[in-house]
This record gives sequence, structure tokens and C-alpha cells, in this order.
Amino acid sequence: MLTLRQIEVVRAVMLAGTIAGAAKLLGVSAPGISRLMKYTERSLKLKLFERKQNRYFPTPAAEDIFEQINQVYARVDDLHSVLRRIDRGTGLELRIASVPSMVNAMVPRALRRLRERFPELGIDLDVIKVQEAQDYLLLGKAELAVLSYRIDRPGIDIRSLGKGSLRCIVARGHPLAAKDVVCAADIARYPLLGVSADDEYGQITQEVFLRAGLDVPLTMKVRFGTTTVGLVREGLGVAVIDPFAVANVDTPDVKVLRIQEKTSFEPFVASRADRALSRHAEDFIRLLKEETQAELRR
Repeated sequence: MLTLRQIEVVRAVMLAGTIAGAAKLLGVSAPGISRLMKYTERSLKLKLFERKQNRYFPTPAAEDIFEQINQVYARVDDLHSVLRRIDRGTGLELRIASVPSMVNAMVPRALRRLRERFPELGIDLDVIKVQEAQDYLLLGKAELAVLSYRIDRPGIDIRSLGKGSLRCIVARGHPLAAKDVVCAADIARYPLLGVSADDEYGQITQEVFLRAGLDVPLTMKVRFGTTTVGLVREGLGVAVIDPFAVANVDTPDVKVLRIQEKTSFEPFVASRADRALSRHAEDFIRLLKEETQAELRR
């Protein structure tokens, strides 16, 4: 039985034609090559080379061995080629689904860094509601789903990306725009826009009013929290929204305010529990978590 090291040495001698040349190819000493060659021939009970004028020529009996060795190296070259493609993402695709608030800034930031690492990786990004995540994952439409709140479903694995607090957004000309921090009672005095409390995201954004004992009906309901940014800009009301949905909101028309009361918002990433994630998916989760937590520190 030949070891991989013996195969490597035999092939180097075959290519170089000399012990010194083989040693140079492998970056080792010539005496070490010579000793291993002698040991290999003794182990196989077969003379592999004839020495003529300080050069080594394969014996006829060893031709089949050399042919097999070349096939092994061809397979190794194929393996290296596959590894190089994986390292660049060539011919591979990462499918991601995300809720709108996270696709607003966090997901693009993580994808930019992922593309820098894997420049040829294909990316398929879809925008969904949290309620659609289970089907997307179990039906293979996406490898990962980035969510605005936790779901507990059979066959779904959940990882937290970090925990932050909610924000209030108002038009720049709004009376609340003179403040940097507002309380629930301040917000309740004005028309409120947002996601219905029938949706868990809506429950999260309206909880601050319930804890304060305030009944604040929505004057306009939307499907996604990010939709409120445009509505607020047009002066149609104020909104309570997650911090990631407003990560890129820095315009002369909308101001982002902190909320005095304690609030909580925790995004997650979901995947199938019965399948190992690809290397690219694991890297994406790591980068997304870094970007999310960096945003929370601002």
C-alpha cells in the first residue's frame, strides 16, 4: 500500500528524472527523497526506476503504477478546481428571503461583504412576510429567511441577530421634529400609521402604547412597516418602526426619534433544521449579525 507521500515522491522523481530535481520540486532534501524511494521499492518488492547516467527512468514493470498515479493527481487537480470554484462562488447560488425592514439596509450591507469574499457567487434575494418563511424554507425556495420576529415552527431552526429598541419617525416639519426623544403620550397625540395589530410586527410596534394605557388606533394600515416612511414623509401621520427599517433614513424630509419608554425589537434568521447550511450561508449569517449589532451600537 502506497501512502500519499510515497505517491507524491514517486511522481516527483518521474517528472524530474533525478533525485535532486524531485527534492527541488517538493522543497525537501535529496537524501530524504532517496531514502523514501528505496523504502518504497522494498515495500512493493518492485524496482520502479533504472538509473542511467545519474538520471532515473521508469522500469517497464512500473508503467501501470505511474499511470494510476497520474490518474490520482488528475483527480486531485479536479478537487482543487472544485475548491477554487467554491472559494469564489463560481456556479453556486445563495437563496435568501427577507422581511422588508431587514432588506432595507442590513441584508445589503452583509451581501456586499459576502460578494467581496465570493465575487462570483450568485444571489437570489426575495422579500417576504414572516408568515411566508416556513413555506419558503421547507419548499426549498430559500436557504435562509431573515425575520423581524421569532417564529417557532416544526423543522425550522432560529438564530437571534441581536436586540434593539424601536424608533418613531416624523416629517421634518412636524411638531415632534423639534425633539430627539419622545414618549408614548407625545406620539399618541398625532395620527398613527403602521401595521395592523393582527400581525405580530404590528403588536410589537404598538405595545408601547398598551403599556402606557393608551388607546391609539391606526389612522392608516400598511402591510409592511417600511411603507410608513413614505407616508410619514408626505405628512400623513407618525409611525413607530423598528431601528433597521430606518437605518438608511437620513433625508431632509423625515426625522428619526428615540422613544423614552423601554421597547424591544429582535430580528432572527431562520433555516431548515434538517439540513446543514452551505459555507456561503454560514458566512452570510455571521456578516449579517455583525452588521446588525454594529447598527444597534450607533
